[in-house]
Amino acid sequence: MRNTSNIQSYVLDEWQNGSGRVDRLQNAVTDETIGEVRSLDSRFDEILAYGRETAGPVLRKLTIHQRAELIKQLAKYLLDRKQDFYLISAMTGATKADSWVDIEGGIGTMFSYTGIARRELNNDPFVVEGAVEPLSAEGRFVGQHILTPKQGVSLHINAFNFPVWGMLEKITPSLIAGVPVIVKPGTVSCYLTEAVVKAIIQSEILPKGSLQLISGSLGDMLDHLTEQDVVTFTGSASTGQKLKTHPNIVAKSIPFTMEADSLNCSILAPDVSVEDAEFELYVKEVAREITSKAGQKCTAIRRAMVPANLMSAVSEALVKRLAAISIGDPSNKATRMGALVGKSQRQDVLAAVEKLAKGNDLLLQGWDSAELVGIKKRSRRLYATDPDCL
Repeated sequence: MRNTSNIQSYVLDEWQNGSGRVDRLQNAVTDETIGEVRSLDSRFDEILAYGRETAGPVLRKLTIHQRAELIKQLAKYLLDRKQDFYLISAMTGATKADSWVDIEGGIGTMFSYTGIARRELNNDPFVVEGAVEPLSAEGRFVGQHILTPKQGVSLHINAFNFPVWGMLEKITPSLIAGVPVIVKPGTVSCYLTEAVVKAIIQSEILPKGSLQLISGSLGDMLDHLTEQDVVTFTGSASTGQKLKTHPNIVAKSIPFTMEADSLNCSILAPDVSVEDAEFELYVKEVAREITSKAGQKCTAIRRAMVPANLMSAVSEALVKRLAAISIGDPSNKATRMGALVGKSQRQDVLAAVEKLAKGNDLLLQGWDSAELVGIKKRSRRLYATDPDCL
């Protein structure tokens, strides 16, 4: 368990509490207070300059393979400390399986990217792109493209649902490219990101200023970005659009990459029968999509599409499988589905359930009866493994 009362930012080579907005973070399972985030409210221009001027020149002097080797060393360092991260991850409501994807999946991505860089890219401070091209008829003038690192920073605005993997899969290619990073995790689970960043800083593997962490609000940092900086965003499409159209980003044509809501579905083919192995596999995978990370994945399916003649059979099989899923504290080995990461996510889900309730059958577990008054009135049939739901 954490025993610190403040979740901090790491900027300008030191851990800092801000004096801005205060967010109280709670254990997703027990509602116990984990700590407070006090957002930074100033000096964002200095934070950006520190990355550009302190880490940037050092990283750009290294070759691509040398940068990749640093990331490989860091991945090994984090892997040795993964159990510490698992303990904190459980507070976000993530089961062991959920945490494995986030923690070891993130570290594994670091290993993978470093291998690609060392195998497929040249061992120079820049990337050689394409062959030498003649620029004159007699070949006296030739040219060749090279890609050099930007002389700014890479700002990563990440989602709440993968506080480790979301950070590591972005910082790795940025640092291999020779660009220092500033990470702004989703606030509700930023205490896990903070723990990983603390380990990274303690390792002293990366040059100073290579990685900075903003816990809480991003303040007016977007106002201070330049043409040499880049921004990556993972989260809702509505928030992404607001950030993408920020006046400074538009005016300076700052590169902005957005990974937002996806539209995925799972389709059962019309030639599948109840007796086929594909039927059981379909039900199993739909249930996995619903329960993995408590459904908090941008890649989770939005629709399960089933032929009309199999609707009843799929519904019954799915209800049976979901009813057997144990929901609760991820620290309990029997738990197969953890909690939503925060109160705001719970309200979002409740609102969605209310919309779906009219005329439909619902299976509910772990909800307070007071929250379900409107849903019970609108639902055609209510299944529940928890007596308080009825």
